[in-house]
Amino acid sequence: MKKIILASASPRRKEILEITGLKFKVCVSDYEEDLALPLRPRELARFLSRKKAEAVSAKYKNALIIAADTFIVFKDSLLGKPHTDKEAEKMLTMLNGKAHTVITGFTILDTGTGKKISRSVETKVYFKKLSKEEIRTYVRSKEPLDKAGAYAIQGIGAVFIEKIEGDYFNVVGLPLCALMDSLKKFGVDVLV
Repeated sequence: MKKIILASASPRRKEILEITGLKFKVCVSDYEEDLALPLRPRELARFLSRKKAEAVSAKYKNALIIAADTFIVFKDSLLGKPHTDKEAEKMLTMLNGKAHTVITGFTILDTGTGKKISRSVETKVYFKKLSKEEIRTYVRSKEPLDKAGAYAIQGIGAVFIEKIEGDYFNVVGLPLCALMDSLKKFGVDVLV
């Protein structure tokens, strides 16, 4: 079987892929994502994941590269990762008591054949109503700072989620079911 390379710095994506039992290496993509590109959200997610995969593909002659990009869509805004406490507080205030969509685009690229698949998955997330103090306390925990939309569904942020519609792993950063279905098209099968 070909080497599998996860083109991501995300420890959460690594943990999700480890669930499958697949053997893989991590090689961080140096592609700088730009959420301001003039593409519709699902198309943008696929485009960014494809660019991340392509950036890593030059380093491997005969491997399957897996790359992903996750962001939040709320009304007409795309929310990536906040860089400051103030940005995190602003994002959480925006999402407070409302529903939003998490989109993850992923690409699988076979460097030996050039075959590639790019897909995007959406999950709807419903936030409960939070007080200003709850938001401030959560931001002080520092958990929001490297998470799209300023929360971690797999961490403390889970207590803010009333319900989700769709793939939980998509919200964490890698839609496992869709990814496994796509890997089968490259001859990779995981027996559960």
